[in-house]
Amino acid sequence: MLWLGKGIAGDDTHGHVDDLCRFVNRSTVVLVQESNAKDENYHALQENKERLQDMRVENGEKIEVVDLPMPSALWFDGIRLPASYANFYVCNHAVLVPTFNDVNDRKALGILSELFTDRPVVGIHAVDLVWGLGTVHCLSHEEPLS
Repeated sequence: MLWLGKGIAGDDTHGHVDDLCRFVNRSTVVLVQESNAKDENYHALQENKERLQDMRVENGEKIEVVDLPMPSALWFDGIRLPASYANFYVCNHAVLVPTFNDVNDRKALGILSELFTDRPVVGIHAVDLVWGLGTVHCLSHEEPLS
């Protein structure tokens, strides 16, 4: 089991991994990183990177960590929203990635496109979705059975 620290600001789940860090293959993860040292996410995300530096997967192979940027902070009614490119959904024929009309949208899509070479990476405008405190991956589970 790999254990990370705190989640991103605004995450009402107190740190679901789908906003922080995601496996993209057996030994590679993308990990969100905040570049602005004054942002409230900066130190917690740096600590998560430090935790991953020496972690290994089941076969003993060291984990490769690829940085994924964070979008600029989004706020609604004075509350920080948990906007994160890590909240993507991998489906049979595509990878659906939340986007936020942010300068880092293209960078995040480019990084994920280089990692998921077997399917297209598609940006999904998620500003309205994140008002519900989650985005694309959060919408993909708890599907009711008919």
